[in-house]
Amino acid sequence: MPPPTAPLIPLNNGVAIPQIGLGTSPLSDDEVVPAILAATEAGYRSIDTAAKYDNETGVGAGIRASGVPREELFVTTKFNRRWHSVDGAREAFERSAERLGVDYLDLLLVHWPNPDQGRYVQAFEGIVALLREGLVRAAGTSNFTPAQLQEAIDATGVTPDVNQIQLNPYVAQVSWREFAAERGIVVEGYSPLWRGNDLLDEPLVAAAARAHGKTPGQIVLRWHVQLGVVPVPKSADPQRQAENLAVFDFALTDDEMAALSALDRGSELATDPATFGH
Repeated sequence: MPPPTAPLIPLNNGVAIPQIGLGTSPLSDDEVVPAILAATEAGYRSIDTAAKYDNETGVGAGIRASGVPREELFVTTKFNRRWHSVDGAREAFERSAERLGVDYLDLLLVHWPNPDQGRYVQAFEGIVALLREGLVRAAGTSNFTPAQLQEAIDATGVTPDVNQIQLNPYVAQVSWREFAAERGIVVEGYSPLWRGNDLLDEPLVAAAARAHGKTPGQIVLRWHVQLGVVPVPKSADPQRQAENLAVFDFALTDDEMAALSALDRGSELATDPATFGH
């Protein structure tokens, strides 16, 4: 019997993305291969990497070794500021595709807007050109603010399919999520479990875990799922991978969702895309 997989969420252009993905940063080429083998065996079908992670070669090796047909996998990568131009996006795609050993990408993202450089719109224009050629199936951004997303939309006439941002109950990004929802942009959340155990040790998270017979991590990931967010947790541990995927057989109550959302610290803990980037 095949393993259970995550439900699919439709993107603006009709492509569908699994509602949980496997994050691969900061795994090395050697570390990421067994992680992908375990994850695909558990039922993961979405793999997230980036040129900056320096593990695309390993991700490609893991994908091939998994035995899962390419068309059943949703492969995402990202490119950095060096490639922020229309032609640069194409070269970034070609380099990543070669390292991954794939003919196309399911989703290509501008990794950071790098507003000091001022070329993030051209970077997205380059992805749109690849989308129209069928080399990528979905066009997206990462760490773009609502204003930067609107600039990209106005310049290209194309709404990004995905904006991947830092997101968890501590950094809930409410206004960013509302902007995306109004335009049909699917939000992916990286660092969904925050860092360390601070979030998972919150008393209300522990209480919800006891009430549902789940782990604290599953409670937090379920919060993402019920918000319509696609969390991308990183784990190389097979048991933790399986736990992270097993969040579709229960639901948090409205009170539990509200309590988790109330943990939001606004911009206090958020990484500022105006001052950070690759």
